[in-house]
Amino acid sequence: MDGRGLVRSARVFGAVGVFGSVRGLTTVRAAWRRRRTDAAGLPRQGAERARVPGPAEGAEPLPGGGTVRFARSSLRVCVSAGGTVFWGWDGAEPEPSYALAGAAPEPDPRAVLEPDTDGGWRVVSERVTVAVSRHGAVEIRTPGGVTLRRDLPPRWWDPVDGGPSRWAQRAEVAADARFFGLGGRSAGPRLRDGSYRLWNTDPQGRFGPGDDPLYITMPVQFVVADAGTHLAFHDSSWDGRVTLAEGEEGAGSGHDRPGTVEVRMEGGPLRCWVVVGTPARVLHHWAALTGAPALPPAWALGPQHARWGFGSAAEVRRVVAGYRERGLPLSAVHLDIDHYDGHRVFTVDRERFPDLPGLAEELRGQGVRLVSIVDPAVAAEPGNVLYEAGRAAGAFVRDARGEEVRGVVWPGECAFPDFTDPAVREWWGGLYEERLRQGFSGVWHDMNEPVSFAAFGDPTLPRSARHHLDGRGGDHREAHNVYGLLMARAGYEGLRRLRPGERPFLFTRSGWAGMQRYGGTWSGDVATGWPGLRASLALVLGLGLCGVPYSGPDVGGFDGSPSPELFLRWFQLGAWLPLFRTHAALDAGRREPWEFGPEVLEHARVALAERERLHPYFVTLARLARMTGAPYVRPVWWGTPEDRVLRECEDAFLLGDALLVAPVLHRGQDRRAVRLPRGRWYDTATGRAYEGPGQVLLGAPLARVPVLARAGAVLPVRGEDGEPVLEVWAPAPGRTGGGLVVRDTGDGWEPAEIERYQSRLVEGRVVVERVTEAGPVEPELPVRVRGGVKGREGGGVVGPSA
Repeated sequence: MDGRGLVRSARVFGAVGVFGSVRGLTTVRAAWRRRRTDAAGLPRQGAERARVPGPAEGAEPLPGGGTVRFARSSLRVCVSAGGTVFWGWDGAEPEPSYALAGAAPEPDPRAVLEPDTDGGWRVVSERVTVAVSRHGAVEIRTPGGVTLRRDLPPRWWDPVDGGPSRWAQRAEVAADARFFGLGGRSAGPRLRDGSYRLWNTDPQGRFGPGDDPLYITMPVQFVVADAGTHLAFHDSSWDGRVTLAEGEEGAGSGHDRPGTVEVRMEGGPLRCWVVVGTPARVLHHWAALTGAPALPPAWALGPQHARWGFGSAAEVRRVVAGYRERGLPLSAVHLDIDHYDGHRVFTVDRERFPDLPGLAEELRGQGVRLVSIVDPAVAAEPGNVLYEAGRAAGAFVRDARGEEVRGVVWPGECAFPDFTDPAVREWWGGLYEERLRQGFSGVWHDMNEPVSFAAFGDPTLPRSARHHLDGRGGDHREAHNVYGLLMARAGYEGLRRLRPGERPFLFTRSGWAGMQRYGGTWSGDVATGWPGLRASLALVLGLGLCGVPYSGPDVGGFDGSPSPELFLRWFQLGAWLPLFRTHAALDAGRREPWEFGPEVLEHARVALAERERLHPYFVTLARLARMTGAPYVRPVWWGTPEDRVLRECEDAFLLGDALLVAPVLHRGQDRRAVRLPRGRWYDTATGRAYEGPGQVLLGAPLARVPVLARAGAVLPVRGEDGEPVLEVWAPAPGRTGGGLVVRDTGDGWEPAEIERYQSRLVEGRVVVERVTEAGPVEPELPVRVRGGVKGREGGGVVGPSA
C-alpha cells in the first residue's frame, strides 16, 4: 500500500462508527508497521535467470510412469490406478500438500513409460494417455487419442541469489472448451476471457459480479469440451494469476484457434493433477484425492436465520417467536460478533445474553439450534486470558525478527494464531469447548482470509510473516491461501474430539482446495441488488465444480435494504440451495419474511413449505455428495456436457438428478425461458410435460419460480404425516427412470445405505421397484405418482396413465 492508500484507509475507517477516529489512526499505524515489516523481512527483488526445460536427454521408468530428464529440469509423470494423472517438475512430488486428504493414490502398475515419436515419451493407461514431447510439453489424451489438454513447456525465473522461483505454465484446450471453477468467482459460473487472481481476499465491503478476487480462490480449472471433461489442479498455494482465453472454431476450411490457460505463480512447486471423464467421474476422483465432503447434520439442511446486530437474547427470542407464531419452519439462528464481549472471540456479553446456555436449551426445545461466529483474530490486550494463553504457547504468527505480528480487526489490535502449526491447531480446536458449553450446535468462521483492517486494499498479514508450515517453515506468501483451510481443520477436528458422537457443523468464509473435508461455505458480503442475486448462484455452482458442495448466499444481500420483490426472489433461490440462510449487515435492516409485507410473507411460506417437504431429498443429496463427490447443485449440462447450448446456460441449475430449478434473476419478470436437457420434463406447478432438448417459456409469478421434474425420477419427500414418501414422476412411454434414496440415520456417524429404485410403464401403469442384489422388490415406502398418471398412493404399482 502506498501513502495515498494509507490516507484512504484512515478516512474510511475513521468514518465507520464501529471504529471511531482512534481506531482509524490505529489502522494507519499498523499499516505503516506492516510495510516496515515486509521491507525488512522479504528478500529484495534481485536479478533472475529465465529457464526452460531444454531438450530431453533420457528417462527412467517408475511405477505408474517415470521421470523424463531434460537439459535443465526433470519431469515426473505418474498415472494412478483410477486414471488420475500427476506431473511435477524439478523433483516436485505429490506430498506434502494441504489439498490432499491423505497419501497420494497408488500408481497404476499397468501404466508404463515408453518411447514416443519424435524423441518424446508417453504413458498409456486404460483411461488416459500422457504424452511428453522432447521439449517438455505434456498432453493429456483420451484412450481414443483425442487431446484434451496440452501444457506447453514451462518457464521459470530463478533468483540469482537463491530463493523461490516464479514460474509460468501455458496450456491449450479445445476451441469449443468452456472454463469453470477457480473457487468462488462472482462473475461465473462460466469464466470468460480475463485474468483471475489466486489470493484469498476480503473485498472490505459489498461485492458484485465484477469484483475479483474474493474469499476463496483455488487453482482448480474445470474444463468442458465436446471431446470430454477434465479438471486440472496446479498444487501451489502461492499468490498467482490464471489468465483464460476461450478458443474459436474456424469457419469452413479455416483452422481452429485453441483456448488457452496461463497459470503464473510467485513461488511454490510446479506440479499438477489432471482428472478426466464425465463430470460425475471427475468430481468423484477429485473427492477421492482431496477428501470426501463433510456431512452436515440433518438440521443444517433446513432454513436458518442470521443477523449482525441481534443485540440481545430478547431479540433472538422475538425473532424465533415470530417464525413460530406465523407457522414458519426454522432450524437455526446464527449469532454474529455482537454477542461477544467487546468483539473478543470465545466470550459472551453477559448484559445482553445473561444466560446463553439457557437460551440455547430453550430454543433447542423448539427445534432451533444456535450457531456461533468464530474469528481467528485474538485481541492483544492485557487481561485477555485467551491472548495470554496463546502467547505462552507460542501460538501466534511472528515476523522474521521473532516479533509477534499484529493487525487491526473488530476487537482492535490483534494477534493471529498460526494454524499451519499442528500444535496450534490442537490448542485452538480445544477452545471450542467453550462454545459447546454455551449451547452452540455449530460454528461459522469469518474474517479468516485472514483480514487485517490495517491493510486496506490488500487486507492481509505481512507477506514476510513467518509460519510453521507443518515443520517446513516459510512465510505468509505460501501460508496465506491455506490459512482459512487450516483454521477450518482446527475447528472441525476440535469439535470431533470434544463431541465424538455428533457430526460437526462448520462453514467458513475462506478456504482452499480440499476445504470440503471440514465443511462448507457461504457467499460472504454479497451486495444487495439484482446483480448480487445473480452472483449468489454463480458462486454456488462454481464452488460445487471445485468439490465444495455445501454453500449458499446471504439471502437478501449483506448490505442495504432489498425491495420486497428482490428479497422474495432471493428467498426463493435460497430455498433450493444447500445452505439456506438469511443474513444482513448491522445497518441493513431486518431479513424476517414478514418484514416485507403480507404478500411476500405468504409466498415465502410456500417456499419454506416446499423446502421442508423436500428435506429427505436434501438429506439424500448430502449423503451422495459425501459418497460420490457430486454437488447438490449442478450445471444443467451435468449429464450432457457435449451439449454446447447447455454449456452456455448460467441462469438455471439441476438439484440432484431429479429437478431443474429456474430462479428469477431480473426485476419485474413473471415469465422466463428455460433451456431443457434431453428427455421429458414436467412443470411441477402445472403437471404439463415438455420434451427436451429445447427451450420453453414458463410462468414465473411472484408466488413461485419454475421447477421441473425429470420424467421417471424417484425422489424422497415428506408426506403429510411427516414420514418419508417416494415421489415418482411418470416415465415417458418406452423409457425407464429411477433414483437413489439415502435415509436419515441421525446426526451421528451411523452408516447409511443407498437404496436404488427404478420406474417404468407397464400397460399404462407406473411400476416402482427397489433394486436389490436378489432382484427387484416392492418398496417399503409409500409411493405417490405425479405427472399425468392417475392412481392410488402406496405400494409399488400405481395408477393407469392419463
